[in-house]
Amino acid sequence: MLGGVMARRQRIGGRLPVVLLLPALLGLAFLLVPLIGLLAQAPWGTLPERLFSAEVGEALRLSLVCATSAMVICLVLGVPLAWLLARAELPGRGIIRALVTVPLVLPPVVGGVALLLVLGRRGLVGERLDLWFGFTLPFTTAGVIVAEAFVAMPFLVISVEGALRAADPRYEEAAATLGAGRWLTFRRVTLPSIAPGIVAGAVLCWARALGEFGATITFAGNLPGRTTTMPLAVYLALESDPDVAVVLSIVLLAVSVVVLACLRERWISGLR
Repeated sequence: MLGGVMARRQRIGGRLPVVLLLPALLGLAFLLVPLIGLLAQAPWGTLPERLFSAEVGEALRLSLVCATSAMVICLVLGVPLAWLLARAELPGRGIIRALVTVPLVLPPVVGGVALLLVLGRRGLVGERLDLWFGFTLPFTTAGVIVAEAFVAMPFLVISVEGALRAADPRYEEAAATLGAGRWLTFRRVTLPSIAPGIVAGAVLCWARALGEFGATITFAGNLPGRTTTMPLAVYLALESDPDVAVVLSIVLLAVSVVVLACLRERWISGLR
């Protein structure tokens, strides 16, 4: 009987109904053909020269600095926030979690407008910063970092919160019974146990920050050398030098592939 069930499962699993196969192949082609076209149209002969040009190098340097800085901000603020959502008994915690994840579905341009209304020179907070400290964020490199952190932090919070919920709380309880305080327990027990989730969230956060466009151009503008990151450089180059736009796009594509490769084992282990 068991052999008959296994044989039947193999027959069912081996079938490829045309009504599902054709849309699946079309969906695969829809996702892959544009990427193949990008690679096919790349100026491979002059790629090294363009890749090491001053224009590409400046945009790449600024993007790496801003994305890394945004990731650090997200780590400092996002890990405690994830712990609060996962472990603290808060009234309306579901609503708070929904608000934290709003930037995931909010159009980035809308996020940029919101940042401008709050942190701009005439914003609710930005006006005070300018009046009291002479400090402004819009159209500066710091503004790019803030915009990228705003749209990228939910990726870190979701990843770390999931790791906290999956972690066995008995280890923390054992540390508490041995006399460890909450801060010591968090540093020596909780953080090591959720380290893979923090790393995965940080990588996703960094990649999202690197590719941010809408909030950046709305809040920080597009000033060469100050706020022109790689996505913005692609947008500019499409009008003046399409080959440079293709080169920058290939760099961003390569970064995306590397990120997916780094997180592949974690995703696979999470699905098992």
